[in-house]
Amino acid sequence: MEELKNYIDGELVSAQSGNTLPNWSPATGEIYSRLPDSDAQDVQRAVDAATRAFASWSALSATERSQYLRKIARGIEARKSELALAEAIDTGKPSSVTASLDIPRSSANFDFFADAITQFSSEAHVTDRTAVNYTNRHALGVVGCISPWNLPLYLLSWKIAPALAAGNCVVAKPSEVTPMTAYLLSQICRDIGLPPGVLNIVHGLGAKVGGAITGHAGIKAVSFTGSTQTGESIARLAAPAFKKLSLEMGGKNATVVFEDCNLDEAVAGAARAAFSNQGQICLCGSRILVQRTIYERFKNALVHRAQTLKIGDPLVINTDQGALTSQAHFEKVMSYVALAQKEGGKVLCGGNRAHVGGRCRNGWFIEPTLLEGLAPECRTNQEEIFGPVATLIPFDTEDQALAWANGTRYGLAASIWTSDVTRAHRFAGRLQTGVVWINCWMLRDLRTPFGGMKDSGVGREGGLDALRFFTEAQNVCVKI
Repeated sequence: MEELKNYIDGELVSAQSGNTLPNWSPATGEIYSRLPDSDAQDVQRAVDAATRAFASWSALSATERSQYLRKIARGIEARKSELALAEAIDTGKPSSVTASLDIPRSSANFDFFADAITQFSSEAHVTDRTAVNYTNRHALGVVGCISPWNLPLYLLSWKIAPALAAGNCVVAKPSEVTPMTAYLLSQICRDIGLPPGVLNIVHGLGAKVGGAITGHAGIKAVSFTGSTQTGESIARLAAPAFKKLSLEMGGKNATVVFEDCNLDEAVAGAARAAFSNQGQICLCGSRILVQRTIYERFKNALVHRAQTLKIGDPLVINTDQGALTSQAHFEKVMSYVALAQKEGGKVLCGGNRAHVGGRCRNGWFIEPTLLEGLAPECRTNQEEIFGPVATLIPFDTEDQALAWANGTRYGLAASIWTSDVTRAHRFAGRLQTGVVWINCWMLRDLRTPFGGMKDSGVGREGGLDALRFFTEAQNVCVKI
């Protein structure tokens, strides 16, 4: 049984307490490795190492830091197969997905910010011919990056890459539920010769490690992706210390299907948005609003598509749906299926634990589930389930669809399916979400700002927004 290590000051080390935590394989329901049960002592060691490294790292040119990021990207590519397998075992998602999406996107994140930092420009303003004002962008110092369990290396690299590119040193905490690829990233950073202390990865529980990172006086900013509840706790702890905060949190996203859509494309898009990664993506479209004139046709086609998804061993190449990431999360999702039925919902398909034989007989699998007959304001349609469960809701008018799409505490993403370009732009502009897709879903450009409104987040990630977050602006005024 492999024992993972923290990555502190360029070395792979155990938690100072010597304690460890179990790491479960979701597909089998068995412990297959152990990770450090770190605490504030380990975070302190990481902050000390990062503080020592900051002066020399921030003094490097943008080009020199860019070259290190490219080396990390090439290291990820060189170990793509190993990383993809590790991610599939650790998360329960199909290995075909980790090989085609998670790991390639992780290397692309480092490549993207290796490019972006060399093109990062500042502003200059001539003031009434009496002065020139220009803007310096300074690295913050030591920053904290806390990433979730659903897209482990993908989202960890999305935070680490811009922070390092901008000249900061990082103390990162991956999820204790899916720690393996972060540990392998530690090995890659050692192999490519990343200077000690520039990146530190501390494993452990959120309350002990995440809390220590958020509350540490030496950490100047925190970038977090995870639940709204945890984001609230981080904000309460960090705000009195005036830390910069980027919080990418929950979603209860709407897929809005108008009668003039391309029905086949809309069905395929809605299914993908509902069930990708077993519904464990903050961007998943779990509320599907369909214009009443096409509701029955759309419903029948979507149910058929959901029923054809193959549930199985994540390591088998033709598996569409793998396991949920933990037993606790499995039980939470199943409780929402029961709640939906108590609230009067009808199960159109799924709704049960899926039984997969062989080595996966004890795994945490759930059938893709579609529900109808639920009011827009019920708990099932208001609370984030974060599993392969979606509701179908018929609507009559554009205004009704808009009110229901906006009618939750969340405002992360939405998708619109229509052939009316004018309606698409009008409706998108009225949505209270940070991301809107028109006739597509999860089509990403890394240059665009990413984040949510309302309880879905504070700040934006991606492109220049990420580099601005991880730097401090300074205005310099020179009298002419």
